[in-house]
Amino acid sequence: MEDKDDKTLEQEEAKKEATKEEPKSTKKVEKKESGTRKKTTSKRKASATTQLKKQLEESNIKLAEIHDRYLRLSAEYDNYRKRTLKEKMELTKTGGEQVLINILPVIDNLERAIGSVKEAKDVSAMKEGIELIYNKFVEYLSQNGVKEIAGIGEAFDTDKHEAITKIPAPSKELKGKVVDVIEKGYYLHDKIIRYSKVVIGE
Repeated sequence: MEDKDDKTLEQEEAKKEATKEEPKSTKKVEKKESGTRKKTTSKRKASATTQLKKQLEESNIKLAEIHDRYLRLSAEYDNYRKRTLKEKMELTKTGGEQVLINILPVIDNLERAIGSVKEAKDVSAMKEGIELIYNKFVEYLSQNGVKEIAGIGEAFDTDKHEAITKIPAPSKELKGKVVDVIEKGYYLHDKIIRYSKVVIGE
């Protein structure tokens, strides 16, 4: 009986020692796992930091490119604006140059007509000369898009005519119509550049 009790006691003590050693081994495993976790976390952090630095460098390069492009475009636009302004000023100064050049022959003909008046004996020839100058000038205006606004006999239209006065109409057909033109009006293409000054029949 005593031998059995001794064996039972030894077995119980062995079990106790085993249970005492178990927590130590578990703690060692936990420490190893936590160490591994820390290393993995630090590696991840280092990798994320490296990636962020790379992205930041790429963003800075792109930003520098965009800024350079902006400066170039800004300079090009400024040059374009200055050039356009200069061209506009030159056009304003010399825009009527060609018109004036083409009018000069008319002035030459008028001067010749005035010179011939002093020595003229044939009045009909002088009239023909003046009419020729007038017709050339009207033709030149027509070539440049200038045309006369229709006058006498036309219905009065405030979009084209400016009434100077009213007089009794010479006939029933002319009531409310233009009976006389004091100053002719003109179109430049489709735009009125001068209204006709007219007399209206009533």
